[in-house]
Amino acid sequence: MRKLKLQELQRPDIEAFKAQPKAPVTLILDNIRSGLNVGSAFRTADAFALEHIWLCGISAQPPHREILKTAIGATESVSWSYAKETVDAIRELQEEGVIVLAVEQAEGSTWLQDFKRETGQRYALVFGNEVHGVSDEAMAIVDGCLEVPQFGTKHSLNIAVCVGVVCWEMVRRWQPAKEK
Repeated sequence: MRKLKLQELQRPDIEAFKAQPKAPVTLILDNIRSGLNVGSAFRTADAFALEHIWLCGISAQPPHREILKTAIGATESVSWSYAKETVDAIRELQEEGVIVLAVEQAEGSTWLQDFKRETGQRYALVFGNEVHGVSDEAMAIVDGCLEVPQFGTKHSLNIAVCVGVVCWEMVRRWQPAKEK
């Protein structure tokens, strides 16, 4: 077995990426303290061809040294916006018909593997602060909550890991040809 060379991967350039179909998923980063975690979210959004990222509150914005370090160019390919208040981003998306789901440990949450994605429906996923999680204000207005099952001694995953796990689960069944 041999590793593929970069040119063998046949990845699109930025313009082709921007023109290709996107998974109907937006990320909302609710007051993320670490620019490295924000950059990782950009890189994941690029890898899975997500629609958009909302950076909210204290979340760093490109160009930021830590974001650029982990995003490795994904800030150029992934569409993003900034909102001072997370609830403003949530409400704007809900007005567009997007279902907004917090990713949090909460009463009434749905385990990630049990979530049933509706064909043709757009979703937004709210990921919270590394210490405090999704804000109470955001939790009060989201349409639902997803929870990643965990079985160890720690109470949570690092946000960068959580974004990767949840985004993969959301897009693995997405088939753009069927949703055109």
